[in-house]
Amino acid sequence: MKRLPTLLLCSLLASATASAAGRTPSTLRYKPSGDDERPVIVDATIGPQGSDFAMRLKFNKDPFGEECKQRCANVTLFLDTDSSTQSGLRLSTDKAPENGADLAVVIQGVREYKRQDAPPEVALRVKVRQLGSDATSADAGELLADLNNRQDPERIQTDGTTVYLLVDATSALLPSARKVRVIYHPPGSKALTATINGMASGSSGRGVQIFKRGSGNWGRAPDAAEGKKPRANTTGDNG
Repeated sequence: MKRLPTLLLCSLLASATASAAGRTPSTLRYKPSGDDERPVIVDATIGPQGSDFAMRLKFNKDPFGEECKQRCANVTLFLDTDSSTQSGLRLSTDKAPENGADLAVVIQGVREYKRQDAPPEVALRVKVRQLGSDATSADAGELLADLNNRQDPERIQTDGTTVYLLVDATSALLPSARKVRVIYHPPGSKALTATINGMASGSSGRGVQIFKRGSGNWGRAPDAAEGKKPRANTTGDNG
């Protein structure tokens, strides 16, 4: 698995410990049963950061790479950005905790086969979908972002079993409120839910701070206009 540069890693971990973990308690915690075939999230810290939702997600084992082979991470986090069931996802089960979710964040460890005579390239892929009231599944919403850690380091960074992620929340059609519901439903277990500050809470500049920008300054990820390289289309399968 590709590791962060040593200098960036030391700065990221030291500052994250002081600025994020020290001030912001975990949003969700999950104790695996031991029967999980794929990596699962065991600790999640989520909150507004500028115009993004910042996430620090700790898995019970490497979410992608050679260790998990074809059984890498395949998890979905739901965000009900206006904390209301009147908008967003509509599952067939009326009392499903995911009902009302406006964003689905799908995190997958993938293997990309570039050439038949070469080993596959591994990556962590993140798809973000906006879920309208006509959405009946996490796959039914509008695709807002299709990212991977190799081509989008300003949005995704990894360190072993920990994933650092920024999810853009600037869509004009995305509902906003003072509170956001977060839902994570591990396979075979009950859904975990938590409430965090929303984009309208006035606290988006404080709390969870994930990515470093400049010397000693923490804030939102760099904009595309600041030099992001053009993307190439990627394909992959996590088995």
